[in-house]
Amino acid sequence: MPRAFLVVLDSVGCGGAPDAAAFGDAGANTLAHIAETCAAGRADEGREGPLSLPNMDALGLGRAIELASGVTAPGLGVAPTGRWGAATEVSPGKDTPSGHWELAGVPVPWDWTYFPDTHPAFPPEVREAVCTAAGTDGILGDCHASGTEIIERLGTEHVRTGWPICYTSADSVFQIAAHEETFGLERLLRLCQDLAPLLHGMRVGRVIARPFVGDEGSYRRTSNRRDFAIAPPSPTLCDWAQVAGRQVNAIGKIGDIFSMRGIDTVAKGTDAELMEALQARVTDADEGSLTFANFVEFDTNWGHRRDPTGYARQLEWFDAQLPRVMAGLQPGDLLLLTADHGNDPTYRGTEHTRERVPVLMHGVAPGAVGLCAFADVAATVADHLGLDPAGPGRSLL
Repeated sequence: MPRAFLVVLDSVGCGGAPDAAAFGDAGANTLAHIAETCAAGRADEGREGPLSLPNMDALGLGRAIELASGVTAPGLGVAPTGRWGAATEVSPGKDTPSGHWELAGVPVPWDWTYFPDTHPAFPPEVREAVCTAAGTDGILGDCHASGTEIIERLGTEHVRTGWPICYTSADSVFQIAAHEETFGLERLLRLCQDLAPLLHGMRVGRVIARPFVGDEGSYRRTSNRRDFAIAPPSPTLCDWAQVAGRQVNAIGKIGDIFSMRGIDTVAKGTDAELMEALQARVTDADEGSLTFANFVEFDTNWGHRRDPTGYARQLEWFDAQLPRVMAGLQPGDLLLLTADHGNDPTYRGTEHTRERVPVLMHGVAPGAVGLCAFADVAATVADHLGLDPAGPGRSLL
């Protein structure tokens, strides 16, 4: 039986979302703007010259950008040898759960709760719940913030007081940063787990543990992040596969995003470690299996930090890994690359951007599939695996 490898390049959008202005993101285009920055010679730290993504471009990346947004990205746009298109999201959000759930066949059926960009940002009952669960007299932060900025600003006070650093963003999220050694990693994870039912009941999409280490002036986040997400409201692609007796392998934060529902195995780590895990699954995954991966560092390390140079380096690193992944695929396997939202590193602010996303396929007949829906990704993978889809999408095969 054929296998499927669904790989999400977190935040690698390609512009053109028809409702971008409603999200305050008119004109955002993650890939095109990175390519333009590189072509202008403004992204030469640790790399040089135009953006070079020959393997993804051969699958149709440049053409997908042009289809999605009408923009020709410098250095991209060769005649594709893969099957390609661009997908549009219908869920009312530009966050991780919305994008991933819809890619897995379940558009979000409700409006998320977002905390106001004020200080304090959280209602009294949330602050009280944190203090009770943490056993502290107060919290730090209580605001919208960048995760790296807030630990630099409040990390020392956190170590001194033991109070958890609580913050949010334009996404429907409640994040808690704490020092792995002085506060304790297990204590942080337990705190987030205990708070999740309250926040989920408020329709806040995720409670995220953000552990960090180091000393004043050198705090750094670790790879022990964990997301406690609301469970999808109906069965997803992962469930469809598992119910049919297929192995479902999660790589990266996929298990967290789907609350471990429909998941058999999990691999976590840095993106470099996740690439090795993907390569391992290409080698040994069962016949008929689904491997669902998320590579997050495009988003966390470069998009939110508004660093187009670092983002370009990460894209080129990923592209350079693709030949060995594709070389390991068996006849009949499908590799599908896509994204969950945008995070244009040249755009104002530090948040995700509402964009269409590329859909690139290897292992099936080449050709253009045009503009499609996020849910069509799930229907396509299900069709390839011979599953009965229960979502609203259509197969692109």
